[in-house]
Amino acid sequence: MAQHFLLSPEAKTLSLVKVLRMTDKAAENAFRSIRWAETDGKPICPECGCPEHYNLKSRPVWKCKGCKKQFSITSGTIFHGRKLALRDILGAIAIFTNGAKGISALQMSRDLGVSYNCAFVLCHKMREAIALARAEGALSGNVEVDGAYFGGYVKLRNRREDRKDLCRRQHQTGKRQVVIVTRETKGRTLTHVAKSEAAGVAFARSNIAAGSTVHADEASFPIKRINHKRAYSEGGANTNAAESFCSRLRRAEIGTHHHIAGKHLASYASEMAWREDARRQSNGNQFTMIMSAAAMAPKSEAWCGFWQR
Repeated sequence: MAQHFLLSPEAKTLSLVKVLRMTDKAAENAFRSIRWAETDGKPICPECGCPEHYNLKSRPVWKCKGCKKQFSITSGTIFHGRKLALRDILGAIAIFTNGAKGISALQMSRDLGVSYNCAFVLCHKMREAIALARAEGALSGNVEVDGAYFGGYVKLRNRREDRKDLCRRQHQTGKRQVVIVTRETKGRTLTHVAKSEAAGVAFARSNIAAGSTVHADEASFPIKRINHKRAYSEGGANTNAAESFCSRLRRAEIGTHHHIAGKHLASYASEMAWREDARRQSNGNQFTMIMSAAAMAPKSEAWCGFWQR
């Protein structure tokens, strides 16, 4: 079940500058204050919910008095099984936050001083936490719908006469997919990855509340349309906000990641939807939003132990 982002009083006091100056103990206290905000940072067993526990002298973990199981500060969270220090994890969140068009795993590995494999998994864990924390529910009011194709790049032939029309299906690789975006005017953004724009009709119908005013371009959406060959806005109809999202995702693909694998496209689309929705938030608030989402998200089945298969 998706949760709203937490912006507790403890989280609001954090900033990126403070993270860079944190000691390991301060990082632990910050993480505890957000994960266990209802108990003022006192650990609660993630297995049975028992607040009674005691410290182990051999390792920095607790043992629950109820179920007798051991747990650490990140047990049961998106960073379950982590090997990095908490200060490094908070540093990774800070670096991830600063990327207006996203951050590549290679750049993360250089800035954080870790391997590419470690940075790759860290970034995807944060994307998963963001997706889980985003509010669900149908969009309403003025909703803009658009779609754009990403991935599956085919290098053109050197000589013009040897080049093929890549718009034709027989000349495509099959890896290129469309990201359908539905976006409230000054509101939330929802995304969906499909093989063609035709799938956007069903997605829009299932995620837009009855009575909403839907704006679409000349694609296959049977609602109020705007022909961009004539104008960007006409008769009050436009899809500028939806296209703003597509532009951000396009810049992330071309300028930051250079290549987005098809199986991960939905994760990148969800990340860019959050960046669009939170673009007016301060940098510090964005950081605490991601940190709160990571603290509340459960263990990642897809990314925990990813490189160990």
